[in-house]
Amino acid sequence: MSQDRTWRKSSYSGGTEDSSCVEVSLAHDALVRDSKNQAGEVLAFSTSAWRTFIATV
Repeated sequence: MSQDRTWRKSSYSGGTEDSSCVEVSLAHDALVRDSKNQAGEVLAFSTSAWRTFIATV
């Protein structure tokens, strides 16, 4: 599931292949993972929960 998605890093991380940060994949939901452990656990959020989170921070 998460392998077939486009992942993006924060521009604050430098956005390079070797930078460490969280990555997010936005589709019909929002998935978040640790860029250093791409095969690890993934947090899943609904679109509305993700929008609320982004608006809050």
